[in-house]
Amino acid sequence: MKLTTTYLGHKLRTPLVPSASPLSEQLDSVKRMEDAGASAIVFHSLFEEQLRHDRQELNYHLTQGTESFAEALNYFPEPPEFKVGPEAYVEHIAKAKAATSIPIIGSLNGSTFGGWQTYARQIEQAGADALELNIYSLPTDPNLSSEDIEQSYLTILASVKAQVKIPVAVKLSPFFTNFARFARRLDEHGANALVLFNRFYQPDIELETLEITPNVLLSTPMAMRLPMRWIAILYGRISASLAATSGIHRATDALKLLMAGADVTMLCSVLLRRGIAHLAVIEREMREWMEEHEYESVEQLKGSMSQKNCPEPSAFERAQYMRALQTYPVSNR
Repeated sequence: MKLTTTYLGHKLRTPLVPSASPLSEQLDSVKRMEDAGASAIVFHSLFEEQLRHDRQELNYHLTQGTESFAEALNYFPEPPEFKVGPEAYVEHIAKAKAATSIPIIGSLNGSTFGGWQTYARQIEQAGADALELNIYSLPTDPNLSSEDIEQSYLTILASVKAQVKIPVAVKLSPFFTNFARFARRLDEHGANALVLFNRFYQPDIELETLEITPNVLLSTPMAMRLPMRWIAILYGRISASLAATSGIHRATDALKLLMAGADVTMLCSVLLRRGIAHLAVIEREMREWMEEHEYESVEQLKGSMSQKNCPEPSAFERAQYMRALQTYPVSNR
């Protein structure tokens, strides 16, 4: 049974790849993911915005009161010497590379063009095998056109590609006017892979305190439907690799996304809920299903149910909307 696949230029033992999450923040967890069967690991994101905030806060506390005791400045190193920025992140990548034998994929969320370039180079120099651009941006300016937004993504991609030699993936949200066209533009501008999809944090309102509160919800298997649809539509239409993320909790979820055309299936919420060891369970169940249904390899089933290859291509489009409504069971109560 051959579960091997290729992603971002690397031949992977299986399509099961832990996505960016807090699980990669500790070296011990990184090694445990490899032991459980992870074929590659996407590191948690390096956020430029957070780095700037941390440096400003550190500088504030180091200089607090020094207008009265200027000599106190001599007792502290300069702020750049503290490892609150990318230094700790890239050191962690270097340690993970030394401790494991699987590809380590860095993840970067920049907020300035200079930041995207600078940190991308540092992640590459630390030994990362590839880089995922986590372009987590929610446009709220009514004066921005869809063309402006798309162009900003393309500019970020081009600027990073000009700085690094390792493969570059782009993690996207589905909220584009014509996602198929934009995916093709990213492909034409050199994206080595598209990661579908980013899940935006949705704030909540606390009624008693009247505060806006963070509310991060783990995914459910239902969330896989959106990436499955778009991967099936894009398969065979672009040359970039396709990574599925969000909602993959079971072996059957991973198998469906591979049939849609995904090269890898990324896991996060299920590992946070059920533990790192659950990776091995999903792999075992994938093998059992494939053996039972007489598949010899992942390559054999990959894309077999994409829009390009499935018996009813219109099933991925609006043509089936009325049919879906008509088949929904309605209670007589």
